[in-house]
Amino acid sequence: MTGNKEVITAGDFKRMVSGAYSEFLLEYENINQMEGAGRLPGTHVLRTMGAAVMTLRDVKDDGIGGLSRRVAAGALFGARGSAGVVLAQMFRGIGKGLSGKYHATSSEFGKAFQYGILYAQRVIPEQSEQPIIALAKAVAKGAYHAVRANKPISEILEAAIAAGEKALVEVGSEDAGACIMFSFLKGCLKGLDGNFVSPAVSLSLGLEAQQFGMPDPRNDVVRPYCVRFTIVNAKADIAAIEQQFKEYSNFVLVQPQERGVTVHLHTDHPGKVIDQAIGWGPLKGIHVTNMSESHVLDAHEALMPVALMAVAENKVQARELQDMGIHVLVSGSKDAGPSVAELVSAAHSDLADTYIMVAWSRDFWLAFRQAKRLLGGRVELVLCTDKQQQADAVRLFDPQKPVADNVRAMMRVVGENK
Repeated sequence: MTGNKEVITAGDFKRMVSGAYSEFLLEYENINQMEGAGRLPGTHVLRTMGAAVMTLRDVKDDGIGGLSRRVAAGALFGARGSAGVVLAQMFRGIGKGLSGKYHATSSEFGKAFQYGILYAQRVIPEQSEQPIIALAKAVAKGAYHAVRANKPISEILEAAIAAGEKALVEVGSEDAGACIMFSFLKGCLKGLDGNFVSPAVSLSLGLEAQQFGMPDPRNDVVRPYCVRFTIVNAKADIAAIEQQFKEYSNFVLVQPQERGVTVHLHTDHPGKVIDQAIGWGPLKGIHVTNMSESHVLDAHEALMPVALMAVAENKVQARELQDMGIHVLVSGSKDAGPSVAELVSAAHSDLADTYIMVAWSRDFWLAFRQAKRLLGGRVELVLCTDKQQQADAVRLFDPQKPVADNVRAMMRVVGENK
């Protein structure tokens, strides 16, 4: 074992994340042409990285643990498509491995990186023929030996890349999932060395200089905190309060209550929301939930016991789904989402005690499953392979029956898609 004393800081990690984003900016169109990770996997993974990198704007965390958790929350909540969910799980594992650390040694960061690969593998269906499985195992093995030898983090990444290159030769380099992981590794190494074009430069320019048609990461900013409280004897009317909070939120509900108003919103800056609200009167019942982590979704005077939720790709399909009896619609298509954030936020609308999410494409399955991981028993899934299968399942829904009975009936139509 060497006497390596290298320390990885929050600044180092920030450069690695930025480097990975920069690498996907270069590679996402090539990845879109490959098979193996659903439709437009490069776009989905780039938008997931966009949600992660946007958490770095004006970041205040000095410690690598806090920064990695912030990035993981952005990736997990902003994940789109199968490729995005897998990448987000990698960030989640890295964040778990770095939790509570102000900085990390090379060995500690290397172990956190191995956690990331393990978390990513967990959400990939265990099929030995999938190249991404073979690559993940090879990368993990390469990183393991370098970590055990106490190598600097750059050498750990180089060892992982070398193992990945060897695995890609064996499985073929035209698999999208394998190339996504390989691009991530190369981007992290380039970021660590400073050998990349920082997305911060593009952000400071307002993104005008980016290629036409390239996804704008500002469209993928996530608001992972659900904040609820009551303002007692509020010194402003409901319309003014709602308008002010829209600056920090993508969902705001302000309702009158005896001797005050109740506020329910989704934001990425709960502190700013509370600071603003204090100026309108005393606060009580403050409750903040990180929706990007597993949590209990309490019912707040829900209007119905169970509601159906589905994805609509345009206005025509939205009307068709509403006519079929779908209660909650989320925008998205095979090409563009939906994100985990959109699914989870929709379930936080207080419409129902329980939601049955009905998918009509395999491209949605991992995002739906991630939403259930976060929401637990308040959500059930019916995973269909096409729109006709979805329609057949929805026709069996009976609002008078318990959710478990409905799910069993609907799954008999679509088959037990696990």
